[in-house]
Amino acid sequence: MQDEEPLEEWARRRAERQAASKGRLRAVPLSDGPHRGAHVDPGAPRAIEEWTGAEWTVAWVVESLAAAQAVLYPAPPPQDRPAEWDRPAPGPGRGRHRRPTAAEERDR
Repeated sequence: MQDEEPLEEWARRRAERQAASKGRLRAVPLSDGPHRGAHVDPGAPRAIEEWTGAEWTVAWVVESLAAAQAVLYPAPPPQDRPAEWDRPAPGPGRGRHRRPTAAEERDR
């Protein structure tokens, strides 16, 4: 059939998808009963599992939902703010949004 793609193309795309998903993390509660929403037992310990491309393996264990969220969603690194003298000064001119200075008022 003309509509079928070659097996090599399909295998290449599949390998790319698997490689992209490796290293994903998830938190699984270590409590009795079925696994329900993460909010059900926030004090229960959690297993942090990592996807290897074929199965989930336990990477480490944390003590609560808050600790699991800190691992899964780390805070972004702080951005360096430029010093005051690094910032460009406002350009010259009197746009509609600028008020004239006292000296400019007297010169009128």
